[in-house]
Amino acid sequence: MTGHLKDFLKFLELNRNASAHTVRAYDSDLTQFLGHAATEAGLEARELEPAHLGRAALRSFLGALHKQGLTRASAARKLAAVRTFLRYLRREGVIEDDPGALVATPKRDVRMPAHLSEDEMSVLLDAPAGDTPLSRRDRAILELFYASGLRLGELTGLDLDDVNLSARMVRVLGKGRKERIVPFNGSTAKAVRAYLKDREGLIGSGADRRHNRRDPLFVNHRGGRLTMRSVDRLVRRYVAASSSRPGISAHALRHSFATHLLQRGADLRAIQELLGHARLSTTQRYTHVNAAQLLDVYRKAHPRARARN
Repeated sequence: MTGHLKDFLKFLELNRNASAHTVRAYDSDLTQFLGHAATEAGLEARELEPAHLGRAALRSFLGALHKQGLTRASAARKLAAVRTFLRYLRREGVIEDDPGALVATPKRDVRMPAHLSEDEMSVLLDAPAGDTPLSRRDRAILELFYASGLRLGELTGLDLDDVNLSARMVRVLGKGRKERIVPFNGSTAKAVRAYLKDREGLIGSGADRRHNRRDPLFVNHRGGRLTMRSVDRLVRRYVAASSSRPGISAHALRHSFATHLLQRGADLRAIQELLGHARLSTTQRYTHVNAAQLLDVYRKAHPRARARN
């Protein structure tokens, strides 16, 4: 069965245009599932037969994840990976049925992801202090994050020619290697222009530049592309310095972007396009408004909301 897993991962990369991060996630989840199924059957993973991957194996796997204290959302993600793998095996004629369709998805806990208010965002954008190349770079990163709602990996993957400052647009390569164009505002354009004046100085003639076939937009002090981990640490550091709110990561800026657009009346489908979501239901989980705001919108928008009985 391990051979089928390798073929499936190649299928994802070549036929589905899955990113390296997605392929690694599938590999991890499916290796865990096959390892559990093998243990239950008293076998090695390579000795597994199609008969060992039935409904009972899936239910047992979910039970083990629950005992490990895994969240419902994480268990649902792993189940989705297993279902995709099993459907692939069925198309390839390895199995006859689709046992994944017979197992219910764990109901997800409803959580409101951490986000910042508009006032808190203003304070955060002013957090990079000093008149240095790195502080101007950090300000440009925070501005672009909040102005465009990019994912962390999308921002670190930007190249110089992805940004059109005159048109205030950025070209983004999102999940599934799907390209989209996202606008940004004047203050962001100003911050990026200020940073670009320092960028060549940061790059210098370092070895990192000679080995890069692409020209990264955001670089570290050695001239190499900033990593996702580095940018996440950067955001957390500025949040800690400007706010007492815990748990605010780089991803929270994306959620703040979507939340503030919705609060100011943006259409949900427009937000979906800006975020690069394939399904509207994903956007609905990202964006939320409280009951008081919904009531206020209803009273202002419905023609008979103010009518007296």
